[in-house]
Amino acid sequence: MTLRRVLLTVVAVGILVVLGGYALMWRPAIAPAATSAKAQIDRKAIDHGAELAAIGNCADCHTSANGAAYAGGRPIPTPFGTIYASNLTPDGETGIGSWSEEAFKRAMRDGVDREGRQLYPAFPYDHFTHATDADIHAIYAFLMSKPAVRNAVPANDLAFPFSFRPIVAGWKLLFLHRDGLEPDATKSAEWNRGRYLVEGLGHCGSCHTPRNALGGEKRGSAYAGGAAEGWNAPPLNASLVTAHKWTVDQLAEYLSTGWHRLHGAAAGPMADVAKNLGRASQGDVRAIATYIASLSPGAEDAKAAVPVGGKVLTDQSADVVAIYNGACAKCHNDRHDVGPSQAISLSYSTAVQQPQSANVVRVVMHGIESYRTDGGPYMPAFAGVLTDAQIASVVQYVRARYTDQPQWTDVKSQIAKARQEGAQP
Repeated sequence: MTLRRVLLTVVAVGILVVLGGYALMWRPAIAPAATSAKAQIDRKAIDHGAELAAIGNCADCHTSANGAAYAGGRPIPTPFGTIYASNLTPDGETGIGSWSEEAFKRAMRDGVDREGRQLYPAFPYDHFTHATDADIHAIYAFLMSKPAVRNAVPANDLAFPFSFRPIVAGWKLLFLHRDGLEPDATKSAEWNRGRYLVEGLGHCGSCHTPRNALGGEKRGSAYAGGAAEGWNAPPLNASLVTAHKWTVDQLAEYLSTGWHRLHGAAAGPMADVAKNLGRASQGDVRAIATYIASLSPGAEDAKAAVPVGGKVLTDQSADVVAIYNGACAKCHNDRHDVGPSQAISLSYSTAVQQPQSANVVRVVMHGIESYRTDGGPYMPAFAGVLTDAQIASVVQYVRARYTDQPQWTDVKSQIAKARQEGAQP
């Protein structure tokens, strides 16, 4: 068989797989819902749905910069191009105002919209399959209670063949698993509730689990660390390297406030998660913390072998020491004082301990904005103050002074990526 025939055969088989998958996954359109059919929604369901939407971080994905809440349009970067989040307000033309609860449930569980189109898995329906009918009803009630906002979101910017929606049907055959989450009788009710929220509506694995070349989560590496919008999502399992292993109490405080004195501040996409969890049921946040803490056994007592304070480095240039002392040391002191900015000693920073420099680079360049009205973690941005070379030297100085880990090899590339991200609208 010639090479040409082999290639044609491979292409033909690929087309058959895609078409066969699409045929298996094809869904008809669902008729538009009448307004009267959506009117029977009670306040209790709406309030519960608001808490569940906070756990799912729905507003941040479905709200563009300076846009109305849930009105969509936020660009979601993926390895295959940019996807724009849909309008979830009850606008009849550009939102989901014409969607019945049946249509909404199908989107949540099957990744198919009201018109029968395949939805890209940037919308994490591979986790929402675990959501109960009652919780989906509550979220639907909450969204339908929001003001209708007319906002036609931009078309997705995906290269072929990823722009061909039916190909998603093939992806689902490979990666859309519908395994149930039966309660574990050997665990507490709080643990089981936490697992339900983490594996389902919270979709924590979407960021904290590595993905394969086709964008599916690596099931054998659950919670081994992933990536989100240029930031590293650290492992949630025992492979996490940090000065202090997480306890349930520490995690509950961090998740609901975005900060803990032994771990530091939430930044990047995690800051949005913490902001939303601060609005969720604190009982549910505690349950989430209980489950996540159980992913790394022995966390209550274990500590990593890292310095408690900064090492004295005699082989560093006077320039980098001067920059660190002038820009960092006043807040990040080794006496473990916590001032108004809530800066901690960098010997405690989880980001400083990690194998990649992405998070430290972005915190130095973009800073951390305080989002709480009563104050909170804050750090100024240095991207406009320091040169790339100065940022690289400071980042490596912090790594050497506050950890026993090897020097990072990706600092320059991460600085370039962060510069590019900062230049985007």
